[in-house]
Amino acid sequence: MSYNYPATGYHHITACAGGAQEDVDFFTCVVGQRLVKQTVLMDGRFPHYHLYYANAKAEPGSVMTTFPYSRIQGRPGSGQIQATTYSVPKDTLSFWQGHFKRHKVDHGPIEERFGQKFIRFKHPSGLYFEMMEEKNDNREAWSTDEISQSEGVRGFHGTVLSVRDVAEQERFLIEALGFRKTGVDGKYHRFEIGSGGANKTLTLLHEPDRAPGSWTFGAGTMHHLALWVADDEAMAAQKAIYEELGYTDASEIKDRYYFHSMYVRSPGGILIECCCNANGGFERDETFDQLGQQLHLPPWFEDRREEILAGLEPIKAPAVATARA
Repeated sequence: MSYNYPATGYHHITACAGGAQEDVDFFTCVVGQRLVKQTVLMDGRFPHYHLYYANAKAEPGSVMTTFPYSRIQGRPGSGQIQATTYSVPKDTLSFWQGHFKRHKVDHGPIEERFGQKFIRFKHPSGLYFEMMEEKNDNREAWSTDEISQSEGVRGFHGTVLSVRDVAEQERFLIEALGFRKTGVDGKYHRFEIGSGGANKTLTLLHEPDRAPGSWTFGAGTMHHLALWVADDEAMAAQKAIYEELGYTDASEIKDRYYFHSMYVRSPGGILIECCCNANGGFERDETFDQLGQQLHLPPWFEDRREEILAGLEPIKAPAVATARA
């Protein structure tokens, strides 16, 4: 079967972190991303931050989002994103090793997967990330006092997904989303979409004996990956593909204020979202130069602002003046 597949790459990746301030410090000071939005989780009864980090242009495919969610501890396992991989320029991993040491960040040695060098490092809540060298990624990094343009994070390279069975997840990626399999490296299976490479790569890690991870919100676990589609019409077309193939555990299209989204639980357990920008995206309620400087609530939560603020850990965002685009 052949479809006109709507997805073109990543839009964002979402994790459940622990403390809010340690999360801000990790992504802005250690990873070197720009805080581009402070808002709240739009589901549930209790207020929780939803924080967004991105590259200099806040582009789809660079957006890391987190729910600091210390009420519940998550259970890492199969059926989850095992690691999120960032794209950095060639010959910069020695810089990142030194940078991680200065910040006392738990990190491993330089490794290689599919011929590309990377370093794995750990978020304070236990989440795993990677810096992978990629020579063909010209997206604009956000720079800070410690991380220059020539070393900074361009955006995502991809994700590593832990699965107990490769075959059914592989079938889903190829038939339902339009990925193609491009390599096997031991227990790693690589898939790419479109032109492949940075922001268009997904890797399955075969872990047949690993217990399933939790599906609820919970600190220290990855929640979902989101693929980028053009608009609501494209999202509806993707939902139709799911339904025709029998993947009926797909949500309706949801209004996330800055974008529209639709979710499906894939056969391996990983939650996959498709989304498109809506109504101006992140600039809907603040200018590009001031992104991420204050908490914004969607209109349906404004009458609860005092209650919501009272339930959130105060955080200090990096001042725009101290960072350079």
